[in-house]
Amino acid sequence: MNRRRFLSAGAAFAGSLTLADIALSSASSEPVHPARLDPLRHRFGVNYTPSRNWWFCWNDWDPGPIVRDLDAIASLGADHLRILLIWPFFQPNPAWVSPRHLEHLDQLLTHMAERHLDALVTVFTGQLSGWYFLPSFNRHSDGFFTDKVMLDAEELFIRELAPVLRPHRNIIGFDLGNEINTCWSTDPATGDAWMKRTFSLMNSLLPDLMHINGVDHMPWFRDTTFSPDALVSMQRMPVMHCYPWWTGAMKYGDAFDPPSVKLLAAMATLIRSYAGTQQKPVWAGEFNTCIEALSEKQQAEWLEKAVLAAIDQGVSWFSYWDSHDVDRKFAFNPLEYSLGLLANDGRVKEQGQVFRQLAAAYRDKPVTFPSTALPKPPATHTIDATWRWILDWIGWRPKGT
Repeated sequence: MNRRRFLSAGAAFAGSLTLADIALSSASSEPVHPARLDPLRHRFGVNYTPSRNWWFCWNDWDPGPIVRDLDAIASLGADHLRILLIWPFFQPNPAWVSPRHLEHLDQLLTHMAERHLDALVTVFTGQLSGWYFLPSFNRHSDGFFTDKVMLDAEELFIRELAPVLRPHRNIIGFDLGNEINTCWSTDPATGDAWMKRTFSLMNSLLPDLMHINGVDHMPWFRDTTFSPDALVSMQRMPVMHCYPWWTGAMKYGDAFDPPSVKLLAAMATLIRSYAGTQQKPVWAGEFNTCIEALSEKQQAEWLEKAVLAAIDQGVSWFSYWDSHDVDRKFAFNPLEYSLGLLANDGRVKEQGQVFRQLAAAYRDKPVTFPSTALPKPPATHTIDATWRWILDWIGWRPKGT
């Protein structure tokens, strides 16, 4: 396939259909989905951000707008969603999990299955889009990983969630939390021990699923909370959260320079360097530019370039951040208002159109892993050393150096 032409051809085809046409087609025929847990075939999904009342909707439940959101997401060709549980909403007391919130989760999973959307369920959130959601029984940061009150509460929450997920056939697995290390941090030895214990519990309750740890970029770049060695050894498919703005890529070039558009590809190679094999599947669990100044057209261009470069480096699954823009009635960091593939009113944005074309072209296609020699990990596990490693791998010299 000529990649220079496939998007323009796809855009012409997409322009001949209305959103309603595509939604009707998706609803009336079984889509071609990859095997649910196969990391050797490409998948395309999104991190779901409800258009009405954000994730506060867990407390103000109205399935109508959620169903409309899911129809719009399915029409983009997504085959999975990462959904965020707000921990203190679901478990307001260390000895009690809210049955009403579990019922809401059950309904959401059912609505997703009806639209052939698989679910990754993120548990300890924790931190989300710049806000902190701490349970009332929260201890200090290190207490999350070691305090008996916290550990018992965490285990209860997982044990209460598992029976809700078990009957559903569209479950990918649990994500331990949304970037846990940005909310509760500790030394890597303590974090690794907690991760091993928690994965063991999840695997005992929901075996044969793919449970992951959706950390931000920091554990891959420096010593914090979880070690790269544990992240690659304990997960069938390690996950990267990849944003040029937050990783510091903009220090080394502009939005369309290699440190930005090849960051997904470079981080996947970095992860494989810790795994010691080019054959290790990698999941882009969150990615976007987070560069507020970019227009829709520029965001769409970045999305195309970044995903194609990542596919060339054998990245398996892609879960874009995020589905919908955040309603401006809520107080957020301003960049959160414009990160969606869909506007808050459901309009498909230019990056949504590119996502649809990429998903149509590559979903369920076999992953091709790189055959080039794999470099060793950075000599020291620091941000500066890791960025030097990335720039060397990309072959990029920033201006003025």
